Amino acid sequence: MHTLDAPRPVRGRLAPSPTGHLHLGNAWSFLLAWLAARAPGGQLVLRLEDIDPERSRREFADALLADLRWLGLDWDEGPDVGGPCGPYEQGQRLERYAAALEDLARAGRVYPCFCTRKELRELASAPHAVLAGDGSLAYPGTCRELDDAQRAKLLRQGRKPALRLRCDELRLDFADLLAGPQSMTLAECGGDFALRRSDGVFAYQLAVVLDDIAMGITQVLRGDDILTSTPRQLYLYRLLGATPPSHAHVPLVQNTQGERLAKRHQSLTLAELRAAGVSAQAVVGYLAWRAGLQRKPQPCTPHSLLPGFRLAALPRGPIVLPQDITAQLRALT
Repeated sequence: MHTLDAPRPVRGRLAPSPTGHLHLGNAWSFLLAWLAARAPGGQLVLRLEDIDPERSRREFADALLADLRWLGLDWDEGPDVGGPCGPYEQGQRLERYAAALEDLARAGRVYPCFCTRKELRELASAPHAVLAGDGSLAYPGTCRELDDAQRAKLLRQGRKPALRLRCDELRLDFADLLAGPQSMTLAECGGDFALRRSDGVFAYQLAVVLDDIAMGITQVLRGDDILTSTPRQLYLYRLLGATPPSHAHVPLVQNTQGERLAKRHQSLTLAELRAAGVSAQAVVGYLAWRAGLQRKPQPCTPHSLLPGFRLAALPRGPIVLPQDITAQLRALT
């Protein structure tokens, strides 16, 4: 008798980068990721994605943990509480990334790319440039077929190569829990992508897949600005012989000009809102209303939203904030 495989227990993750202070857009995505894991009784892992040593700061890491707890979010495993899948900071997992990269290289999947950022920018502005689905340049394979002599010459010139994954020409299909059925080729997602930068820093795509495998993550909820990262990551799962998680890509929070909130803008940070007298319950309640989880904006806690949480209720378009958002949040406090 054939029996269906039992569904995997939900194991979600919060994966902030300590490169700045958390803002209202971060609160939106982390609240939804927390609800999506907790509503079905799942677990949550908190992982610090501090892989970029130039941008990551300890003070930001400490502040974001405090901000998440201020919002009322919790986690079962993480850098502050420990757990069986640690370390929970990417900066402490570099040897694991190096070992996986070596395995992929031995399988003939990796090649050195000597293109500089300037050269790639020039390629992007060329009339014949091919763009990926997110508007970025699709790598044209400039260094893909260099022979040993050509590579040796570039190395003698002092060029430091990045390492790219040699991608097959195939289409990857997946069902996004919010965005619906998706079908993309790897070329449409940018083609051969970097696994390690020329400065030796491991790339996001490799690190996040290896970490999610090692930490047993079965559900990933994140912003829809990186929807085109999913086929790349699914391809890595396939090469590594691992089962990928389910994905849900939520719309982004934007300012009144239609620009997504970013840490570099240092606007609408949770620290600023807190200093302005805004309560965590007001932030959660407002975001819950914009998510379709409440009929009107009113203060609440994340736990109070669990009984009625449904991914299907979430909006499909961006969340555009009003000009007086701080005043509105203060009025809810």
